[in-house]
Amino acid sequence: MFQSYDVTSSPDQAAPRMTALRVAMKEAGLDAYIVPRADAHQGEYVAPCDERLSWLTGFTGSAGFCAVTSNAAAMFTDGRYTVQVRAQCDADLFEYVDWPETSLGDWLLSCDANIIGFDPWLHTEQEIEALRKTLQPSGKKLQAVANQVDKIWPDRPPRPNAPAIVQPIELTGKSSSEKFALVLDTMAKTGAQTVVFTLPDSLSWLLNIRGADIAHNPVVQAFATLNAEGKMHLFAQPSKFDNLGPDPRISIAERADFNAHLSSLKGRVLIDPASAPYALRSLIETAGAEIVTGEDPCIMPKACKTPEEIAGARSAHIRDGAAVVEFLAWLSAQDPETQSEMSAAQKLEACRAATGALKDISFDTISGSGPNGAIVHYRVSTDTDRSLSENELLLIDSGGQYEDGTTDITRTLALGIPTSQERAAFTAVLQGMIAISAARFPKGVSGAHLDALARAPLWRMGCDYDHGTGHGVGSYLSVHEGPQRISRASTLPLQAGMILSNEPGYYKAGAFGIRIENLIVVRDAAPLEGGDPREMLDFETLTFVPIERDLINTDELAPWERDWLDDYHAQVWDLISPHVSETAQSWLRKATQPL
Repeated sequence: MFQSYDVTSSPDQAAPRMTALRVAMKEAGLDAYIVPRADAHQGEYVAPCDERLSWLTGFTGSAGFCAVTSNAAAMFTDGRYTVQVRAQCDADLFEYVDWPETSLGDWLLSCDANIIGFDPWLHTEQEIEALRKTLQPSGKKLQAVANQVDKIWPDRPPRPNAPAIVQPIELTGKSSSEKFALVLDTMAKTGAQTVVFTLPDSLSWLLNIRGADIAHNPVVQAFATLNAEGKMHLFAQPSKFDNLGPDPRISIAERADFNAHLSSLKGRVLIDPASAPYALRSLIETAGAEIVTGEDPCIMPKACKTPEEIAGARSAHIRDGAAVVEFLAWLSAQDPETQSEMSAAQKLEACRAATGALKDISFDTISGSGPNGAIVHYRVSTDTDRSLSENELLLIDSGGQYEDGTTDITRTLALGIPTSQERAAFTAVLQGMIAISAARFPKGVSGAHLDALARAPLWRMGCDYDHGTGHGVGSYLSVHEGPQRISRASTLPLQAGMILSNEPGYYKAGAFGIRIENLIVVRDAAPLEGGDPREMLDFETLTFVPIERDLINTDELAPWERDWLDDYHAQVWDLISPHVSETAQSWLRKATQPL
């Protein structure tokens, strides 16, 4: 099994570890210290050796940070983790801060702390400069220091060293040489002689390689530079690349040699201030090189998938949809009381593994029944596992990593007879999901413009949800990929080829959670008779799994919404039924009947 259900943090150890951290801070002359959930690559998911926030505080969420002073400490999390942080972090040790409503800078301004330490490898230049600007009028100073948590972590795990593998060009659609040419063209436009890469998914995309350094994310962790002559210097343990054979474009050195290499660079050097560690600037400028700031040149071409990558995504989703249907058919035949959140997640993973093509799951399956469904990023463990119960909801958010694509799907299931409140909320969430799926919009429209379409049905009920409507998804890469998003915060215009999730939700703390999620890909829209000549975009749906009919108030749906759902279910039957067992076919036929 790819998913572990072991308890992965020790909240009971937070008190002695915080005491040890404060001793280390005092020895370093610090009044405060910032502990992010980040590594030097600024990925959302980190290796065990970089789980400093979890080790120190007990918080296991994928986003958040802690600020510690000599007599206070605060956990900063967004709306996805409001419930989780309170369950995992001791209120006697930590203040819970809703972020970004309250910023780190504002909190530090209220503290009696003048010298604030940070690890320059775990924060971006953009992040530190914004914080410095906030603190500067008060006289408080930021100080780059060695990592203070590492000083007190006696059994810190080793750095991962999984081997890299080649991703076939039949699936990528572009050779690594073609991708190098794209990057070199971007460099030429900026006048840079060198570009620095720190994002593992960018490097994995650029080199057409995949790895297993981060659980569920098939990336290779490394640093690199590429110069204007097309020569790459790659920094990671060389044995990671033994399977790839020599490449005259690339020289490989130990990760520890990266600093000295940066200090030797000349001319203009391009870095991305949104992802590059703060430490890079001082190292690059040591020898007199000039920093040029700009977006990582892999970001946009990686986000806009090739026709081959989109074709792979379609195949992966049909395979994955068949596995999920096998699971749903199995679950429908069970007495809920005989199963649990954990057994449901295990069965779903087994159904994916039975395809023979599963490389990994794309994240730890969220299997939340009843009140646990209201925890947006709930992780079931041996400590939290609860039995399924008649007349409760089960929210199950899961995905698979296949060589031809990455999947991510959420379905909310009624284990019995739903309440009127659950049906009303589910119907509103469904209407929001359909609104995004059916959206047609001019080129230049961003995710922020579309986000309100998903929320409008809930807003009419006086409700909302505290997460984005959609995130980008990679091609056998990270399940959360930027910069494309459907979110109030996203001003980036959507472009053809971008794969996103479409996942509005509703969460009633202590009672139930609802989310419906499909993956969609942006495409050029066919012209409509009588329409403007302007260029338009729309979405192709990639995910094909039935949506829970027993939770829908069909009378609340507009005719066009009913038509969309009936058409969707007809496609589910046509695409998935040939790939499932007779038992699953029988279940699927009923689940996809027209409303």
